[in-house]
Amino acid sequence: MAESSKPILYSYFRSSCSWRVRIALALKNIDYETVAINLTKDGGQQFSEEFQALNPMKQVPALKIDGITIGQSLAIIEYLEETRPTPRLLPRDPKKRAQVRMVSDLIASGIQPLQNLSVLKQVGQENQLTWAQQAITSGFNALEQILQSTAGRYCVGDEVSMADLCLAPQVANADRTLADHEEANISPSA
Repeated sequence: MAESSKPILYSYFRSSCSWRVRIALALKNIDYETVAINLTKDGGQQFSEEFQALNPMKQVPALKIDGITIGQSLAIIEYLEETRPTPRLLPRDPKKRAQVRMVSDLIASGIQPLQNLSVLKQVGQENQLTWAQQAITSGFNALEQILQSTAGRYCVGDEVSMADLCLAPQVANADRTLADHEEANISPSA
């Protein structure tokens, strides 16, 4: 894997986690290189020895930046926020910052994993659609309840935040997950 002074994002185009990081990099106007990691080709390129050495969790995204490699999208976004703080993706106000983290965590740990290819494979082909619909509906219903008290123009207040970077790809992923299972394309109302 090539060395570069530019950050290198190891990413899969359909990964909502990778998408969050791509949005953060774009908003912060950070020039970077992309290394595509195809999660479906040849059993999944994330399982290669080379990628496993980079990220032992064998998941995308991973970002090489400033001499370190960071896995996990929220950790990457928080690092970018701490080292390249403009524009801000976490509010200055500690209450709003906690709300942003709460919404981000709900999406990253409560909704996204339930649409993950490796999780859906464990459910079995015959149960995937029903299970995915239930998980998507349950997660977005909880999110909607929270957003009723936090949202302004965006998820938390009137500024784009890390929560929005998590939400937009997850809505698209939910639509795609349902569409991939030949079901009517239903958008969560979050």
